[in-house]
Amino acid sequence: MEKGLLDKTGKSLKHWIEVVNNTGLSKHGEILKFLKSDHGFTHGYANFVALKAKKGDAASHDPEELVAQQYSKGKEHLKPIYDLILKEVSKFGKDITVTPKKEAVSFIRKKQFALVKPATKTRVDVGLKLKGKPTTDRLENSGPFGAMCTHRVRIEQVEQVDAELMSWLHEAYENAL
Repeated sequence: MEKGLLDKTGKSLKHWIEVVNNTGLSKHGEILKFLKSDHGFTHGYANFVALKAKKGDAASHDPEELVAQQYSKGKEHLKPIYDLILKEVSKFGKDITVTPKKEAVSFIRKKQFALVKPATKTRVDVGLKLKGKPTTDRLENSGPFGAMCTHRVRIEQVEQVDAELMSWLHEAYENAL
């Protein structure tokens, strides 16, 4: 997107971020309107610059900071669950991309195969892509993950990051080609 912006406008993303920041505008809609009307931006490029200028996209944040924010405000005790899942999943292969977002962390091979999210102050939800796999008492339907995942496992204690969970995660990883 950055290269396209440079090709279209002849100016870098850094330049446009400075332009936006110098306007004093703070609302996303105001920035969009400004870039479209004053600089002839399409909606896509205006949205891209606005998000980058106000650090409104996940890519503008430090990944470690995003994870730290997820496990704050009474959820700190759940972070060891995430840490153990990350450690164990990382053993599957070097082709895994770990992508922290505002509310969850995606695990991606060629496709996303798992999502880890502190769901409440007492529970981490692990979303899995396991098409066609029947649900069980522990391996539930995807619930709030919707189309992002086919199944969900609720984890309340580190001890629940066990061989069964890891086998499901590994199966999802193997299917993510």
